[in-house]
Amino acid sequence: MISSNDLIVFYIGLELQTLALYVLASFNRDQIKSSEAGLKYFVLSALASGLLLYGCSLIYGFTGSTNFKIISSELNQANTGAIFGIVFIIVSLAFKVSAVPFHMWVPDVYEGSPTPVVAFLSVASKAVAFALVLRFFYVGLGDLDLNWVLLFAVISALSMTVGNLLAISQTNIKRLFGYSTIAHAGYILAGVAAISYTGDSYIGVSSVLFYLVAYGAANLTALLAISQIGELLGSDDIDSYAGLSRKAPFCTGALVISLIALIGIPPTGIFIAKIYVFTAAVEAGLMWLAIIGVINSVVSAYYYVRVIRVMFKNDDSNKETDLMKTGLFVKLAIVVSSVITVWLGIMPSWMLGMAEIAAVSLVGLVK
Repeated sequence: MISSNDLIVFYIGLELQTLALYVLASFNRDQIKSSEAGLKYFVLSALASGLLLYGCSLIYGFTGSTNFKIISSELNQANTGAIFGIVFIIVSLAFKVSAVPFHMWVPDVYEGSPTPVVAFLSVASKAVAFALVLRFFYVGLGDLDLNWVLLFAVISALSMTVGNLLAISQTNIKRLFGYSTIAHAGYILAGVAAISYTGDSYIGVSSVLFYLVAYGAANLTALLAISQIGELLGSDDIDSYAGLSRKAPFCTGALVISLIALIGIPPTGIFIAKIYVFTAAVEAGLMWLAIIGVINSVVSAYYYVRVIRVMFKNDDSNKETDLMKTGLFVKLAIVVSSVITVWLGIMPSWMLGMAEIAAVSLVGLVK
């Protein structure tokens, strides 16, 4: 999908990936919420896929080709009719990356899906979706004489703001992370909007790629810990986390590290990623977007710190819960992702260099 140069291959790859996600979301078929999550995801995603297919058909109808290079060439010859097709594709891809105003499916699917599936959706699926956005707009349509900056900047600002504000009132930890991922989609879209040449590097593309790695490590740490806590507590309510620091110091420690990282506090990878993304925005002339991003980072601290406060609060109930039964491989996965989260904040240079190389490779150029 992300290496496609043709609309048909692009569409088939996206649909094959999404069909598997429907099954994963409803994997706990004996639970009503899981079945509901899978059905909601299927219905809304089918609508987005229909818009995508309609957009592809419009582009083919006006340009006579499904090849990206030919499409770019035809569109540059004042073939404005196909721009409507691109608009439909934008709507579909915004749905895939959970950007506002196409985010309505995220909290319900996150709440009802098995937590390991939520981890996959928020990390692997999101990374692929953003790679697809970069591939389609800045590689496939790179020769098209259109400026996408303002469009992505507005979607970015809306996603950051709406995601963070709606997360404040959540009482379910998985719904909270649903709105959190919407907010982080906004931060990443700030890098997408800021894609520009800076010397011999592409700071916009590399900032997006580095953010995806840092966010993936932090979010994976959090959701792995939440998966174990939810399984053994039997609840995903934030209030049920009271006294967790005493009952399960290992899971609590991992969750604290990830929550601090998601706020963007040093020394964590997302702190460096946000600096990188906001710097790219400023260099692209989007100072206002960088300011909105900083303000939203401060707002996000409220609901992340609230979870930490609850975990260290005394538990009024006398219910004893042993959360130290976490499997060895799960513990190892949590430790590895936690170490990566902190390591990216302390020694980011290697990953930043890899992001630069990947950015050059993504746009099909060689330094």
